[in-house]
Amino acid sequence: MATYKQLMAQTEALEAQLAEVRSTEVAGAIEKIRSLMAEFGLTAEDIEGKRRRGRPAGSGVAKAAREPLPLKYLDPKTGKTWSGRGRAPAWLGKRPELFLIAEEA
Repeated sequence: MATYKQLMAQTEALEAQLAEVRSTEVAGAIEKIRSLMAEFGLTAEDIEGKRRRGRPAGSGVAKAAREPLPLKYLDPKTGKTWSGRGRAPAWLGKRPELFLIAEEA
């Protein structure tokens, strides 16, 4: 039976052999890639991943600027307002009709 030190030495020898074999295979792969790039006239920019998931930012037609929604509720103490869209603010409480802004006709 092998001792711990012997097994560790074998592990280190195998790791060194792995690193050497990997470096030679990587060098061969790089050379193959370079020859294919030269054969087809490709550059590094051609190979880089340009596509990402979804739509790229700024693509397509720009959306028309929306006008802000008219305000429906006003907190007289703080001056905070709410248009009625989204989550209701805490200051509105259970009786939002108390904070309604009178409609201008």
